[in-house]
Amino acid sequence: MTVIDIHTHMFGNAWRDMLARHGKPDYDIKVQRDRREYLMEKGAPACALEVEAFDFDARIKAQDKLGIDLGIVSLTSPNVFWGGEEVSAQTARLFNDEMAAGQTAYPDRIRWFASLSWQYPERALVELHRAVGMGAVGVLVTAHVTSRDLVDPQFDPVWAELDRRAMPVLVHPTAPFGTADANFGRERILLPGLGFMFDTTLAVARMITDGFFDKYQKVKIIAAHAGGYLPYVAGRLDVFYAVETLAKVAITRPPSSYMDRIYYDSITYNPGALNLCLEVSGPGKIMFGTDFPMPCDVPKLKELANGLSKKEGDAIMSKTAMEVFGL
Repeated sequence: MTVIDIHTHMFGNAWRDMLARHGKPDYDIKVQRDRREYLMEKGAPACALEVEAFDFDARIKAQDKLGIDLGIVSLTSPNVFWGGEEVSAQTARLFNDEMAAGQTAYPDRIRWFASLSWQYPERALVELHRAVGMGAVGVLVTAHVTSRDLVDPQFDPVWAELDRRAMPVLVHPTAPFGTADANFGRERILLPGLGFMFDTTLAVARMITDGFFDKYQKVKIIAAHAGGYLPYVAGRLDVFYAVETLAKVAITRPPSSYMDRIYYDSITYNPGALNLCLEVSGPGKIMFGTDFPMPCDVPKLKELANGLSKKEGDAIMSKTAMEVFGL
């Protein structure tokens, strides 16, 4: 059975060079007490910088070891959302060029999500056209861009073009609003393990209640990490939607009824959680992901998917991704 990993990351050497030169004060790369280099996000160690995030030869060796046939790589947080207009746009171009080169070197093993300077829509649209021409099969956006939600009107031109193209868009978390107040830097595991899940949940729930999925009918939204907490709280959102009288929302049906408009990756380490995601999303909406080379247990993720019916397992492992990305 072909295995397609739709949630796997690369930073690339050009991105690293740009961050080192232009990322401060919010973003930096520092050696920590375990003598490993880490990406620092607003003072908190976000992730170790593994060689597979920079070297395509090393990545392919890892895919071979893990039994991944095709990796759809993407640039994780903080993406290119820093440094001002010229730095952001240039960093996006450099990253996309490096990923396109990786696909050229390994055409049977690599595809990629483009990065765009969303804060500057005109520049983002130019880069989107260029990236698609080089082979990008989707776009990644973080769950908020600097201080703006994804439903901010500033991003309407980008969403409109992505919708016109019916593009897959991976909504990936970043350090959530309130990271400093929550003191996520104290127990490092709580930022990626808990804070990131909140960030995705808030972003996608706000897209639902703002009417995003009524406005944009063709764009393929993929919610990272099995939708964060969204499957777990979908029923609770419906309860409050039914009785709310103080604030109007832009939808005329319960929030949970939009859950089947969303795609999800399979990154959950509990069979009950994966089954709940299947329950709220409906068939054919979950795709295999690993988060590699971030901390992950790929054999466990495969075990969970293979523990489902053959039809559901095959859909997760590759069939849905083939349809979504036109592979």
